[in-house]
Amino acid sequence: MAIVYGLKVNLSVTMVAMLNHTAIVGNKAEDTQSGQCDPPDGQSTTKPEDGPFDWSEPLQGMLLGCYFWGYLVSQIPLAYLAENYSAKWVFFFSVVLNVVCTILTPPLTKLHYAGLLTMRVLEGIAGGASFPAMHIMIANWAPQTERMLIATIIYVGTSAGTASSILMSGLVSNKYGWEWVFYTMGGLSCIWIPLWIILIQDDPNKQRFISPEERDMINTSLGHLEGAKEHPALPIAKVLKSIPFLAILISHTCHNFGWYMFLIEIPFYMKQVLKFNVSSNAALSALPYIPYIVFSILLGKTLDHLQNKGKLNRTVARKIANTFSTLVPAAALTGLCFIGCRHYFAVAFMCIGIVAMGAAYSGSLSSHMDIAPKYAGMLMGMTNTVATIPGITVAQLVGYITEGNQTIAAWRTIFSIAIVLLLIEFLVYTIFGSSEKQDWNDG
Repeated sequence: MAIVYGLKVNLSVTMVAMLNHTAIVGNKAEDTQSGQCDPPDGQSTTKPEDGPFDWSEPLQGMLLGCYFWGYLVSQIPLAYLAENYSAKWVFFFSVVLNVVCTILTPPLTKLHYAGLLTMRVLEGIAGGASFPAMHIMIANWAPQTERMLIATIIYVGTSAGTASSILMSGLVSNKYGWEWVFYTMGGLSCIWIPLWIILIQDDPNKQRFISPEERDMINTSLGHLEGAKEHPALPIAKVLKSIPFLAILISHTCHNFGWYMFLIEIPFYMKQVLKFNVSSNAALSALPYIPYIVFSILLGKTLDHLQNKGKLNRTVARKIANTFSTLVPAAALTGLCFIGCRHYFAVAFMCIGIVAMGAAYSGSLSSHMDIAPKYAGMLMGMTNTVATIPGITVAQLVGYITEGNQTIAAWRTIFSIAIVLLLIEFLVYTIFGSSEKQDWNDG
């Protein structure tokens, strides 16, 4: 998961080093507008060193967003393949195609920007397999008493990949050139390939590296039977009428709007309005992800422990986690609305919001495998397809509201939209969410 997400976000940082800022039409020194802040602690906002490409701003936006084109269309078909054939090999395809496209990015980009666009779309197609395939593997492997912790440990890999990619992209591009960001990250990711082939199997009955006792414990916990059976077709009509599924769908979509706000847009807010320089912005953007990982794992472990002690049932545990991942980020965005130019208070609110969003992996984002473990991959593919729409629309919405108006007031409007959606997520999942296995899971 770290590889997939690291290769997903590396272009966002590396593009600064790829652009010829002097040659780009309309690239002028930014004037501080009314409603913007002075740089913190006397930081200068000098432009970065020029790179080779004079791409226009609309083209830059297209290149940064085209990953989601592939991501949007591939999840349900690849989830079907993972459920009916092999999640191990579908996930393998997801990572390997990302690695190959990353290594090919520099030479193809130098030929034409269409080469970069093609590589990013292919990476998005491959990346669409990651969550559905991994959901299937967790449903096949994680005992009920350990599922929150195991899912959280795996999925915080997305944050580890994001943080390391942000830092590595800035460091490598400044020292060795933008091409080596892609060569280095793609090359290091190759180490994973033989490890996955040798060590990973789709379910415990195929795994030779565990004891019979462990295999029996997992099978007993999950109700697995020896021997493969034909996978039944998804009862789509029943799924679309299922209140718990619809609650997950709405929660996932609202969550992604808030998540992409923190992941993609708040760094722009720090640069355009708070006037942090490029190096400070990269470091501060990566800052929250270490506590994010620690908090997410500790919360998952705590909730699993309380379930095992009989203090909570799984539905209540999921809703507690979802409360952390919605109300705390909403409060952090509210703080950003009113903090003004207090630069490091704004950074603190950003960090708190991102860290709290890590609770979602113990909350609604893992509920698919509770309500229907047999169809966990397809359900994740369905909700994540709809939840990809915020990844496409957030940047367009922010661009529309802030065009010629990079001010605190404009961003207050943007933050307010995200706050409303997070509150909708909280209410919908708290009222309608469930982790009880649905009747249609068993046909």
